[in-house]
Amino acid sequence: MSMFCFQCQETAKNTGCTIRGVCGKSEDLAKLQDLLIYTIKGVSEVVVKAKLKAENIPDINRQMLNSMFMTITNANWDEEAFINQIKKMIAYREELINKTKLKNLNDAAVFNVTTREDMINKASNVGVLATEHEDVRSLREMITYGLKGMAAYAEHALNIGKENNEIYDFLYEALAKTLDGSLTADDLVALTLKTGEYGVKAMALLDEANTSKYGHPEITKVNIGVRKNPAILISGHDLTDLEQLLDQTKGTGVDVYTHSEMLPAHYYPFFKKYDNFAGNYGNAWWKQLEEFKTFNGPILFTTNCIVPPKDEEIKNRIFTTGSTGYTDCAHIAADENGKKDFSEIIKLAKTLPAPEEIETGTIVGGFAHNQVLALADKVVDAVKSGAIKKFFVMAGCDGRMKSRDYYTEFAQKLPKDTVILTAGCAKYKYNKLDMGDIGGIPRVLDAGQCNDSYSLAVIALKLKEVFGLDDINKLPIAYNIAWYEQKAVIVLLALLYLGVKNIHLGPTLPGFLSPNVAKVLVEKFGIAGIGTVDDDIKMFMEQ
Repeated sequence: MSMFCFQCQETAKNTGCTIRGVCGKSEDLAKLQDLLIYTIKGVSEVVVKAKLKAENIPDINRQMLNSMFMTITNANWDEEAFINQIKKMIAYREELINKTKLKNLNDAAVFNVTTREDMINKASNVGVLATEHEDVRSLREMITYGLKGMAAYAEHALNIGKENNEIYDFLYEALAKTLDGSLTADDLVALTLKTGEYGVKAMALLDEANTSKYGHPEITKVNIGVRKNPAILISGHDLTDLEQLLDQTKGTGVDVYTHSEMLPAHYYPFFKKYDNFAGNYGNAWWKQLEEFKTFNGPILFTTNCIVPPKDEEIKNRIFTTGSTGYTDCAHIAADENGKKDFSEIIKLAKTLPAPEEIETGTIVGGFAHNQVLALADKVVDAVKSGAIKKFFVMAGCDGRMKSRDYYTEFAQKLPKDTVILTAGCAKYKYNKLDMGDIGGIPRVLDAGQCNDSYSLAVIALKLKEVFGLDDINKLPIAYNIAWYEQKAVIVLLALLYLGVKNIHLGPTLPGFLSPNVAKVLVEKFGIAGIGTVDDDIKMFMEQ
């Protein structure tokens, strides 16, 4: 096979893409991503064996986060960016080795490549399938994908000025251990749970970063119609990019709309001061090709998910920044102070028509942990009175597969005495449905982005305390989660670390789970897939 990748939910036949990614990535791009991961594992081995502390290597920390984020599904499609990043990480690695005089290092810490051809050839021998034992491979990849998600959240926090060196130290430790052939499957299972532990720390850090700078999310109605001004669409997850864009567009006559996972930015008090922060345009990431046509203005990708544009006109309106990239699309880098110049985007926006209206009305969100806990008495009374029979955590990701219509149908068929707790772009399967409310409590409570799944955990732990329970699994909460990429993997591992059991994952279980690893997750944590909507609702309501 010319490549192998099974890190996302849409992987071919749920076993692995072997010729070209279902996402669209080429064989060479897949190999360059593999080699970048292998390179940072080598850097990590040097850091661990030299007993270096993250606090003393800040530049490498940032580049390590960036390297991992670049390899997340649909984040960066620019082969040249990967070639440059591989060279950069090898240079850091060589500098560390020269300083520490380490010997007897793994191949990942000593190999060297300088040309694109050398990189492709090397990558052919160090990808996923280089680990021959199926179960070890499965666990190593699950850990690696969780670390990718953790790195993404840590990078967002760092962009706001918050970091935790313990998280970096663990990232190096865990990456190095995925090279260690002496570790048993049991050792790797323990490392998987430890990854979940640090996933909780990373999400807590990002929550602190977001709320300390932008305020706690509050109940907000977001306009989904359009105005008549020229506009810029911002997609992805990074709030610091949004802040800089809003500052630079203020008073220019150019509006800013959010797209997909940027929707929850509207919930933060900080952003409500911008008169040109117009609303949200469109739906989840996978519908972008048709929605970008009607938006008319420039699109700024701050993170994934980028769908390869087929229309040259749309491609000419796409800009990337941070860890994202797309061949021949303009990339806007930060200066040494983290500042970005978006003047090129603003200039282009002024020459283009205003967005075309594709829907009207508002959607309501802002139910992160602080807001929900402010309503705790009301929520508890509703549960005690029987007005709310059960909460359903339906967080995670949306995607292209027709099988994901299951989640819309599931929401529509839920009994009227149930409430959905959501975060991530999975919300677009039901956040525009008329679900009503229970005594003033909306039946869809949107906590925010995928990383705000942390909020749902905080809410659950607080309810456990309020109800005086000794086990989080005794709460009237069911977990029916849709997943797509690696940020969802770290959310899952974080929930497992917190002791949450009987999580149902769909629309398919991860292709990277070997039969034996899947069996462990089923027996130890009650992980399960999905069935039919009617059967699943009956099963959940009887639990």
